[in-house]
Amino acid sequence: MLATFVLAFPAVLFIVDPIGLVPMFLSMTGNDSPEKCRTMARRACLTAGAVLTFFALFGTLVFQVFGVTLAAFRVAGGLLLMLTALDMLRAQSPTTKTSAAEVSEGEAREDIAIVPLAMPLIAGPGAIATVMVLMAQHGAGIDAAVPVIGSIVLTMFIAYLTLRSAQSVKRVLKQTGIAVLERVFGLILAAIAVQFVFDGGRELLK
Repeated sequence: MLATFVLAFPAVLFIVDPIGLVPMFLSMTGNDSPEKCRTMARRACLTAGAVLTFFALFGTLVFQVFGVTLAAFRVAGGLLLMLTALDMLRAQSPTTKTSAAEVSEGEAREDIAIVPLAMPLIAGPGAIATVMVLMAQHGAGIDAAVPVIGSIVLTMFIAYLTLRSAQSVKRVLKQTGIAVLERVFGLILAAIAVQFVFDGGRELLK
């Protein structure tokens, strides 16, 4: 369980990238009160956590329904993570999570907690693919479920604390600090993506 958690937690944390959400969250909540911002952050993290937990527990049904092998999904998930990592290395908003049009629509919304904050910014395609692969490659038993779901819960808690303190985070780190952390997270995520593709490709070649 500990070995699985050590692998799962960084993968989930870096693909969700709470620090990278701060600029977008601030831009979409510029006219909202601090209390409303905290409420939206809490609801978004609870919703995103529920979505990721659902796919972690029942994502293997997707493999069965569509006849997709775990190896193929590993490669696809790894490529998706790599695209996200490349955007993070360039300190850009990951296009695999959301588009400029969705961010603009979010700025005009009264409540952004569910869309676009929970989905697709927090629980985006990359995060969903990551938890499904992590769960599938370690088996469907409790030895995999506890570490993966624990990683989701801990990541959502960190995301909530980061978003509710978004103003303070940006004031302390400034744009340069956020960009530096984005690149560090992106580099680690790129390594995880390569490992996913390598493991999946090796299985496909067999």
